[in-house]
Amino acid sequence: MTETLILAAILIPCLIIAIVFHEVAHGWAALALGDPTAKEKRRLSFNPIRHVDPIGTLLVPGALALFGGPVFGWAKPVPVNPRRLDNPRYGMMAVAAAGPGMNIALAFLAAIIVGIAAAFATNWGTSLPEWALTAFTYFILINTFLALFNLLPIPPFDGSHILGGLLPQKWARHWQKLQALGMTLILVIIAAAWIFPEARWIEKTIWPTVMWIMEFFAGIAQSVELALS
Repeated sequence: MTETLILAAILIPCLIIAIVFHEVAHGWAALALGDPTAKEKRRLSFNPIRHVDPIGTLLVPGALALFGGPVFGWAKPVPVNPRRLDNPRYGMMAVAAAGPGMNIALAFLAAIIVGIAAAFATNWGTSLPEWALTAFTYFILINTFLALFNLLPIPPFDGSHILGGLLPQKWARHWQKLQALGMTLILVIIAAAWIFPEARWIEKTIWPTVMWIMEFFAGIAQSVELALS
């Protein structure tokens, strides 16, 4: 029970930071490209409460965890008005990419901090506390997974907006119509992962890349530690 509480105390702040920064990055990018909607709606805030979706952040993941399903959820999307962007088509691509980009940047920064902290610990004749190493590892893992998962070209994930911007105009209009099916697709994904756990589609599609990037960040941390030791 104690280990579970400790793990929760580590995971929950890591997840909140990753999600809030992800959403705020969308708003920042939109503002920089001409759309102040997120700012007007007071969503350029690091207050987690402003980004909570009662269903996606609380009800769905809570129910899934209670009934033993795959824990899955989402935050309240930052409002973006494509018509207010300087270049709606490519602006939406940049806004969509900003969220995953922020998560990768957070993971990169965490890897550097781990390297610096490990170097100082070594110079003082000790090592990083296990809880600190665990916290940073989960923080990097959560941000890496969140970035890659959101880059999947499935509406309404960020990857679908990026793909829509890359498609020819004729195809892009048809692709845009699929965005309305986003919630249905998400529910299908959750149900499929729950009903057919042996399919392990996440492990087969995203996890190998996540592990490769985790090794990359581990290498960065080690390089920083060696440089400062």
